[in-house]
Amino acid sequence: MGTQDGGHRHAAIAAIAEREYETAGDEYTRAGRRVLADPRPGVDPFEADEKGWTGIGLGYLAVAGICYRVCNRSKRATRRSVEGIAIARDLGDTMGHPIQQACFSEFVADFRAIAGMDDVSTAYESAEADYEAAGDSIDQPQKWAMTPVFEAAIAPIQQVARSLSNGEIAVEWETLHGSDPSRPGAFLSARPAYKRQRFPSMLERLFDSGFLAAPRGTTAYGTDHHQCPNCGSTDVNWVGDNTLCLRCSRPSDPQ
Repeated sequence: MGTQDGGHRHAAIAAIAEREYETAGDEYTRAGRRVLADPRPGVDPFEADEKGWTGIGLGYLAVAGICYRVCNRSKRATRRSVEGIAIARDLGDTMGHPIQQACFSEFVADFRAIAGMDDVSTAYESAEADYEAAGDSIDQPQKWAMTPVFEAAIAPIQQVARSLSNGEIAVEWETLHGSDPSRPGAFLSARPAYKRQRFPSMLERLFDSGFLAAPRGTTAYGTDHHQCPNCGSTDVNWVGDNTLCLRCSRPSDPQ
């Protein structure tokens, strides 16, 4: 099982499909708060957790802020980012491993970027330094990078990137990480370094476009069983409880 979001993530994705971005922001907010309060059975959100399940809630708050910015509700996006920064800093203080603390620093920078706050570059540089400092404490950075909290911290930029790339995967996992896992600090500090260089401009392009794609789930190309009534594509994205067009994220109709 994943996290206990009360079905709000599915509702958020359905709202994205209908271009109801403020509703999507509300649903992602509810999903985030549910996960932050009670991630999974037996997981205390205030105790060290090697998987970092609580971090998924922060990822949902980040996407909530993006949804609000897309529909020009910038004040709500800023409030969500302020909330996310406060939670990320608090979780960074309670997590048991320095490498997870660095990941929460990465989240802080993401929230600043999403809200268009000052000192975004400085925040990402701080996260880079935190990863470098924590690198000596681990010997398998790939393992850490595939835990829920680390994946949650790259989900927003990947969703933004596919929104600008006709639904395709535009930011690969390999792109976000260093090339040499024998240097754990450098391997993981590549994440905030990449975001520092690319995420703010990607967000501006997204907000100018007024379109946010759904996250990518299970996909199929050139199907003979679904076609999008909006753009005509037969490429399908199954995500949440929704069958969506891979290209425009509208609901795809069975044929």
